[in-house]
Amino acid sequence: MPGLTAYVGFNEICSPKKGETVYVSAASGAVGQLVGQFAKLMGCYVVGSAGSQEKIDLLKNKFGFDDAFNYKEEQDLNAALKRCFPDGIDIYFENVGGAMLDAVLLNMRNHGRIAVCGLISQYNLTEKDSIHNLFCIVSKRIRMQGFIEPDHKHLYPLFLEVIIQYIREGKVVYVEDIAQGIEKAPSALIGLFSGRNVGKQVVQVAHE
Repeated sequence: MPGLTAYVGFNEICSPKKGETVYVSAASGAVGQLVGQFAKLMGCYVVGSAGSQEKIDLLKNKFGFDDAFNYKEEQDLNAALKRCFPDGIDIYFENVGGAMLDAVLLNMRNHGRIAVCGLISQYNLTEKDSIHNLFCIVSKRIRMQGFIEPDHKHLYPLFLEVIIQYIREGKVVYVEDIAQGIEKAPSALIGLFSGRNVGKQVVQVAHE
């Protein structure tokens, strides 16, 4: 599922073009790591964000992102994005929401595209959160679209053909975070919401 989600979100929802600038939040996650690699294969300039130095190193050294930053160490997300994208963002692959989305809207280029895959920062709020920069969608003519993988099952054969070729040619790599034993399942699940996992979180119940 993460593979098809990344493929559809980037290629179908974002309508990418060679040379465009792409920003991926939660970029070391199951979907984000693939979006970044698909974008690089398209010939885009790609920046990702994540929540630890280990993840930043992974983005730049293993997945081939052009740049990456730790959002937890940035006092001003708007300034961080301006530093990474001095000429603005063409495509944003949204996995986070909240303050990150607010900052991204200020840095989008005219006619930019935003694919909304997830909003992890909004799932367990105890107080209402709000977005302040929605006016940018109008003033910059931004196309922002949510999507879910089941709506695009018909593209699975095409995705499979593409991804198998990429893997054979060594153009795409994938990282999983494997917790050993069913007793680790609760902590693994909780870790998803605190950003502990690196890549796709998997619980291995038993060794074959």
